[in-house]
Amino acid sequence: MRIAAGSLVAAVAAFAAACGPPAVRPTNYADAQIACPGGRTAWNLDVVDQRADREASEKMIAAVRDGIEKSFPGCRWTTGPAPGAETVTIEIHRFASHLDQTSWEAAAEWTVRAENAGGRTLTEFQANEEVSRPNYRGSDNEKESLTEAYQKALKRTVTGLQALPAIGAFRLPPRTFEAEARVERRSGSRTDSRRPATVQGFPGTAGATEALERDSQSQEES
Repeated sequence: MRIAAGSLVAAVAAFAAACGPPAVRPTNYADAQIACPGGRTAWNLDVVDQRADREASEKMIAAVRDGIEKSFPGCRWTTGPAPGAETVTIEIHRFASHLDQTSWEAAAEWTVRAENAGGRTLTEFQANEEVSRPNYRGSDNEKESLTEAYQKALKRTVTGLQALPAIGAFRLPPRTFEAEARVERRSGSRTDSRRPATVQGFPGTAGATEALERDSQSQEES
């Protein structure tokens, strides 16, 4: 009887694997402070199935897309590929759970890449999560183990995209003596060739400038 029961479990597991991965429970990791990656309002989202066995591909892609879109509710998401658009690409390598003797071994693995409109990579990282779950009686262990792996991989993905810096963020140009001297000449002040000039508006330079000017005046008076 035990042999027959074991054979039945193996047969059920094999049948389930032939039907592709089960539907995972939906989830999201939205942050009210980050409505959209990179400070944007819209992204193209391209989810690509690169598994060797692409059974139930549409169902899997829909689950990953749904998790990303709901984690960034302030974004307008379009479906890729879309040349010339800022794009988040997710290439899925593993998404399955299988029975290994007395436990279910699940894995959710994909590559995440964000590119600007010119095709330059802004960030690229891996989300690779594996889960081992005992074969509990009366539980859909395949679905539960895969859902846990999916949720962990999704959380890692959302965290990585939330850390994406704002695209086109302003940066101060590098300071040069020539540029600073031009600013002082325009303001009508005298520049001492023995020391670098300072630019108005740069924090932390006013005190040092005043001290140097007082030293120069005391030397001239003496």
